[in-house]
Amino acid sequence: MTERTASVARNTLETQIRVSINLDGTGKAHFDTGIPFLEHMLDQVARHGMIDLDIECKGDRHIDDHHSVEDIGITLGQAFAQAVGDKKGIRRYGHAYVPLDEALSRVVIDFSGRPGLEHQVEYPRSNIGTFETDLFYEFFQGFVNHALVTLHIDNLKGRNSHHIAETVFKAFGRALRMALELDPRMAGMMPSTKGCL
Repeated sequence: MTERTASVARNTLETQIRVSINLDGTGKAHFDTGIPFLEHMLDQVARHGMIDLDIECKGDRHIDDHHSVEDIGITLGQAFAQAVGDKKGIRRYGHAYVPLDEALSRVVIDFSGRPGLEHQVEYPRSNIGTFETDLFYEFFQGFVNHALVTLHIDNLKGRNSHHIAETVFKAFGRALRMALELDPRMAGMMPSTKGCL
């Protein structure tokens, strides 16, 4: 099997980011972003998606975390697009429901080649620790635009903002894992009647 890995660097006047991924990993993760809560969430994606992730970011965090979080999403999306390749043989669609105590979220993804985000998540608090919850949308929008996926994220229940965020990212990881699995019945075939994605 061809290795499904990628390393992408993104350098702007606002951020310098390096992302390495292995879609067929064991859930190992290494982060150096200076944004602890985002790292905690990305660790959920690695662990539950069985994807190895290595992300480093130096950004203009003296202003705020916005550019760093958005650009991490962009660079991670680019890495996924590169690692998945021509998409032959993958399941293409993935979905997951994940609970955590009172919180429940659903994530559905399609490696469609068409960027689209439906993000229906309301957080009771504007911050989780020092992390602004508004930035989750920016992360996912950056990811979607560059991974070229359709992504639906719905929080169905929840009172605790930390729990809500964690169910979203765990479900995101599980949905990625399902969508990116190689389907033995689709070996070498494009999962689309169009013949391309």
